[in-house]
Amino acid sequence: MTDQTPAAGTYVIDPSHTEVSFVARHAMVTKVRGYFRDLEGTITIADDFTASTATATMQTASVDTGSADRDGHLKSGDFFDVDSHPTITFTAKRVQNVDGSNFDLVGDLTIKGVTKEVSLQATYDGTAQDPFGNVRAGFTAITTVDREDWGLSWNAALETGGVLVSRKITLNLEVSAIKQA
Repeated sequence: MTDQTPAAGTYVIDPSHTEVSFVARHAMVTKVRGYFRDLEGTITIADDFTASTATATMQTASVDTGSADRDGHLKSGDFFDVDSHPTITFTAKRVQNVDGSNFDLVGDLTIKGVTKEVSLQATYDGTAQDPFGNVRAGFTAITTVDREDWGLSWNAALETGGVLVSRKITLNLEVSAIKQA
C-alpha cells in the first residue's frame, strides 16, 4: 500500500454519504441532473491494487430529478421500467492505468437487462477515521455513456431541430466506504 491507494480490505459503501448522479442535456440548451437515492455496494481493495473489485446496486425506483412528473416518466417503460427492472448494477472487472491516486475502473454496467462494459475515470480521495471510529475511504468517478446502448431510446423531436433528451449521459459518483473489521 502507498498513501495513494487505500489499505487492503473490504469496504462497504455508506449510502448516506455517497452520491450517484447523472446529467443529461435537455432541449439541447440546458442540463438536467438526477440521482439514485437508494444504493448499496462493496469495494474490495486487494494487496495488488489492480486486482481490486467493486459491486454496486442502485434501485431504479429511487431516481430523483426534483420533478415528480419527470421521475414518473423515468420510472416508466420509456426509460428504466422499474416494475420489470428494479435495479441497475455495476460490477468492476479490473483496475488499470493507475497513476498515483488516479485509475480507470473497468466493469459491467447493467441497465434494463442489458450489460455493457464501461470505464470510469476514478480517483482515490483519501482515508480518514470518522468520530465513530470507522475508517472511511473516499472515491470519485466519472464516465459518459450513450443511453441508447441500454435501450433507453425514448425521445421527442423539437420544432427547432434536435431532440428533447441527449443520448450522451454523464455519470458521476462520490463514494464514501467504511472499512470492515
